[in-house]
Amino acid sequence: MRALVQRVSSARVTVDGAVTGEIASGLLVLVCAMKGDTEKESEWLARKIVNLRIFRDDQDRMNRSLVDVGGSALVVSQFTLAAETKGNRPGFSTAAPPQEGKRLYEHFSAQVSTLGVAVANGVFGADMRVELANDGPVTIWLDTAAG
Repeated sequence: MRALVQRVSSARVTVDGAVTGEIASGLLVLVCAMKGDTEKESEWLARKIVNLRIFRDDQDRMNRSLVDVGGSALVVSQFTLAAETKGNRPGFSTAAPPQEGKRLYEHFSAQVSTLGVAVANGVFGADMRVELANDGPVTIWLDTAAG
């Protein structure tokens, strides 16, 4: 699985003008299941993200995790993270098929929640509008294939 994680002071996602998920301080997590991914990758990624020490401590250093600061996660599916950009038109053949991608996306969100983080979601496969106030900015790329 792949994820683009952004530390935010706020974020929300709307579909057809209706807010489907919104958080204050925490992480916006754009996530994509890749072909061959299983629950194992989903669970590893959830643990990694929840425990990433990218929030400021008392000395203004990135030394606290999402759990440490009591932040929330806005989890949004984004198959375009699987983009193959060899040419000028991206291909997405390495993304998991939609049914499998949805299942792993939902499993990932549930795992983040199980780890003690409040989770809000986008709508899998929908045309979404995502708004965020990036804090830092801090943006981290994660790929379970890279370890």
